Amino acid sequence: MPATVTVAPAAGVAAAPYVRCPSVKPPMPPPPAVPSPPPVGASQAAVGGAALATSGLAIPAGAPMAPAVTATSWLVADLNSGEVLGGCGPHEHRTPASVQKLLLAAALMPRLDPKQVVEVTRADLRDLDPASSLMGVSAGGRYSVESLWLGLLLTSGNDAANVLARLGGGNAGRQGGVDAMNDEARRLRANQTHAATPSGLDGPGQYTSAYDLALIARATFAREDFRRYIATPVAQIPDRPGTPGFAIKHDTTLLGRYPGTLGGKTGFTDLARQTYVGVAERDGRRLAVTLLGAETAPLGSLGEATALLNWGFALPPHASVGELVAPEEKKQDRPVVPVKGEHADGDEESSPLTVFTWLGLGAALVIAALFLSTPWWRGGRRRGADQPAIENTAPPAHDSSAP
Repeated sequence: MPATVTVAPAAGVAAAPYVRCPSVKPPMPPPPAVPSPPPVGASQAAVGGAALATSGLAIPAGAPMAPAVTATSWLVADLNSGEVLGGCGPHEHRTPASVQKLLLAAALMPRLDPKQVVEVTRADLRDLDPASSLMGVSAGGRYSVESLWLGLLLTSGNDAANVLARLGGGNAGRQGGVDAMNDEARRLRANQTHAATPSGLDGPGQYTSAYDLALIARATFAREDFRRYIATPVAQIPDRPGTPGFAIKHDTTLLGRYPGTLGGKTGFTDLARQTYVGVAERDGRRLAVTLLGAETAPLGSLGEATALLNWGFALPPHASVGELVAPEEKKQDRPVVPVKGEHADGDEESSPLTVFTWLGLGAALVIAALFLSTPWWRGGRRRGADQPAIENTAPPAHDSSAP
């Protein structure tokens, strides 16, 4: 049996004993009609290193003991080097709650134009509990994609998640956005992640792992626009031209509370309990902490993330138990094209008129080339044999992909 450890509680919270990364965890109760995730195979559990293939604690030899936390799964990794400093059940399936929104950002932020304006539909809001985390958009309101990203990351807007997924899903709508999230998870080699909803609200077959969340965090925090959004304390959201709109502010994370924090995302459902993903920088080191299944007392997810970050920063450089694997080579991102200059539900399709127009132009060019190349034409229109041909002396166009 693992040792029972008591830590100093947060102010106003009674002390409670709990175990340090138990090797045997209670089964996670699934919601009704939700299939259990597939078992973690040996090859998947060893992704990132053999030491990570454990449901228990993995820390470097000779390192100080990791702090006691209630999170049933956690990981600390160096985003610069890719080294995993330690973890508890890093590949175990857990429920993500709203930290799943980072996967939505990883999948769709490269594809969507932040200046594009989209109109919110009633269908975007129909299945949302008014008591859940919402940005506050209204049906018929028109919002920029940038505003929706801010609402997603600052206030954990489930409404913003639905709109962004529908926009990024193209003709397949919201489900297309969820499919893009799962495609991105596979590209990142996040093998223990499957999205069923764009917001992280509990859904059939939705799960992730602490290791996968670190891969996703590395992808998102590599983007300048994501770092800017998630570090924004307050934003003004206009919903119609000429109106001030409404203000949103960053929900409770370690931003402004833990030195060096670059941003973070909290999550909570009854099934997932408290979840957190955050990144902090100190002396040139950027550490990510991911935790799943934490309880509200005695420290809560933010207190446990603070303890794990302090432990990670105290470790010497290159102390590790594994690594974050590199993603598969990324294909060319294809931006979503607005339909007829309005809000986009997918890529604009070429009309038959457009296709035939191009075919007609191509045929005309071929006929013109044949006509100009005939000898009788050259003889009848020739200006003089001593007139030199005019060569194109302009420099070739610069290839922006060349070094």
